[in-house]
Amino acid sequence: MASSVGFAHPTSSLIINKKDKSLSVVPSTSQLSIYKCKKPISNNISMAMATRQSERKPATTGSMKSPMTMTEKIFAKGAEKAEVKAGDNVWVNVDVFMTNDISGPGSIGIFRKEFGENAKVWDREKVVVIPDHYIFTSDERANRNVDILREFSLDQNIKYFYDITDLSNFKANPDYKGVCHIALAQEGHCRPGEILLGTDSHTCTAGAFGQFATGIGNTEAGFVLGTGALLLKVPQTLRFVMDGEMPDYLLAKDLILQASEISVAGATYKSMEFVGTTIESLNMEERMTLCNMVIEAGGKNGVVAADSTTFKYLEDKASVPYEPVYSDALASFHSEFRFDISKSEPLVAKPHSPDNRALARECKDIKIDRVYIGSCTGGKTQDFLAAAKLFLASVWVDIYTLIVPGSSGKTCSQIFEEAGCDTPASPSCAACMGGPKDTYARMNEAQASSLSPYHHG
Repeated sequence: MASSVGFAHPTSSLIINKKDKSLSVVPSTSQLSIYKCKKPISNNISMAMATRQSERKPATTGSMKSPMTMTEKIFAKGAEKAEVKAGDNVWVNVDVFMTNDISGPGSIGIFRKEFGENAKVWDREKVVVIPDHYIFTSDERANRNVDILREFSLDQNIKYFYDITDLSNFKANPDYKGVCHIALAQEGHCRPGEILLGTDSHTCTAGAFGQFATGIGNTEAGFVLGTGALLLKVPQTLRFVMDGEMPDYLLAKDLILQASEISVAGATYKSMEFVGTTIESLNMEERMTLCNMVIEAGGKNGVVAADSTTFKYLEDKASVPYEPVYSDALASFHSEFRFDISKSEPLVAKPHSPDNRALARECKDIKIDRVYIGSCTGGKTQDFLAAAKLFLASVWVDIYTLIVPGSSGKTCSQIFEEAGCDTPASPSCAACMGGPKDTYARMNEAQASSLSPYHHG
């Protein structure tokens, strides 16, 4: 494995015409780029990104003294330092904090205990509250969790609280956004160069936007709510180079399972940075899937460099300016792994571990009892469309109205039902998290039996 290798990115400069408020990004030799969002600007805005180049100058953070990886640069920016290195313990400012109905009540309790019953959060516009785990249930304690989030958000005047009140019909709740990690992206809370912390292990999903994103515990979350800062150790970075044209029968899930060769502990408290021509060809949802599963390798965070695909996605979503950063050409990486994706095959993670992988064709004789499609890893539009193709018609833009190409006008929902699937359920973490007995798709019957270690002849 090679070390001390790097990945650079094209740079751009910002031009603002004060007269007509138009904004454009054009290639230049400048090393610093700050992107203004399209959302709050009312007049003409256009972006023209630099064409892909073999040699690309990296952006820097302040007065750089030593080459840094993308994650190190984000830490340096958050710590207001010229540079940091792997292993440093630094206080970083948090750009966005997210919590949900599972860990939110506990985090709120710690915040109030440590800062006072009448304390206010450090910034009401940087706190995002998204109920999504135990939602569509009659369990009183699960419902109480959502009530606690609502009471806290109203008391604190939290700007981004995605509430749900009518559990009988999720469509009747205009503020409800479903699974938190997908909602964070769709609502513009994921932005390049920023630090996003959340009380959920799959918060690392947001690394797809070229930012540092990771999950934290309730105690840390309570401290962040009160201060907007947290002491973190700068992780070492593993570099995954994926090149080659991606076959149309593969998805990003296959890519991350390919990387699972490092085992479920191979990236413990390390950053996993994904680069290469295959990665550059992925859309944002696929990049989110890739980064979503780095926690399954023990990773602290996953990250993909922001590019024109990222900027295009954010055009009508981001409400604040953002500053992308990129790894320097001479940045030092802990290890490097290379893959020729053009030769890859579909993979399967078998029980009981994500690294217990096999080629899909090797599992052709295994009977499947239940298929669950959804949640943060596999519940994006791309995933539902891929599933619909398998049911001969080629979901959550809206699986009830989204017409599938080549299906004679049928929606994903209709295709699934005609194929014998259950009617698509209300969006939540559902079976992935388990939860109350009436959680959709949960298995409540024993699937295994326990045998006595003693033999009775």
